[in-house]
Amino acid sequence: MSRAPVVLVPACNRWLGDHPFHIAGRKYVDFARLAGALPLVVPRLEPQEIDEALDLADGVLLTGSPSNVHPSAFGEEVHDPSLPLDPERDAWTLPLITRALARGVPIFGICRGTQEANVALGGTLYQAVHEMPGLADHRESESAAVDEQYGPAHAVEVVPGGVLEAFVGVPRFHVNSLHGQAVKTLASGLRVEAVAPDGLVEAFSMPGASGFNLCVQWHPEWQAADNPVSMQLLQAFGAALRQYRDRVRGPLPRVAAPA
Repeated sequence: MSRAPVVLVPACNRWLGDHPFHIAGRKYVDFARLAGALPLVVPRLEPQEIDEALDLADGVLLTGSPSNVHPSAFGEEVHDPSLPLDPERDAWTLPLITRALARGVPIFGICRGTQEANVALGGTLYQAVHEMPGLADHRESESAAVDEQYGPAHAVEVVPGGVLEAFVGVPRFHVNSLHGQAVKTLASGLRVEAVAPDGLVEAFSMPGASGFNLCVQWHPEWQAADNPVSMQLLQAFGAALRQYRDRVRGPLPRVAAPA
């Protein structure tokens, strides 16, 4: 008998009326459950609480969000003040990423979470991909229905020899695209796992880390149960969560049946 592995799901910060709230998208919570995990939504953490939270965790799911990583985290000024930011989330997720990697805690990053990971490790971001010469507009149409927004947008080319190729077993597949920002300079020690047709980084990993880690720019959580690639990624993440749980915590003690 063993318990479900616990996955930390960072909450974002929003004002609803006159009151501040911590919120997390349900699709990410459901994604963690599809991996066989118990999702634990985590509010803003103080610096001294990060290691305590990791003591409870068997994995981290870095979620997407309407907000962007604050450009000050990678040495730039804000390009478009109209876009949402969440420096409160940045303040604890960036150090959480480096500490989780150092422990070998499995990490899966999605969209904003992928950008967070790159910045946490010393990389930079394009603040407006669509303004860059030679790069496509990777944003969704705001006027489109949600199923169209999350529908297949373009193919990604899988870089041979990496973990993504090992997980999905195909050289190319189609993904959705709902982001205005993306990796500009990849942090030292990271490996490109997939690229878009325009050359934009769509996935990366950190081969030097001891635990599972994969960050993707698209949204595999969207209708994941019906997407073969999403399920292959979930199976790999789930297996890593269970391995970490068993290695660090061991099985639950057996409880004798009542006489």
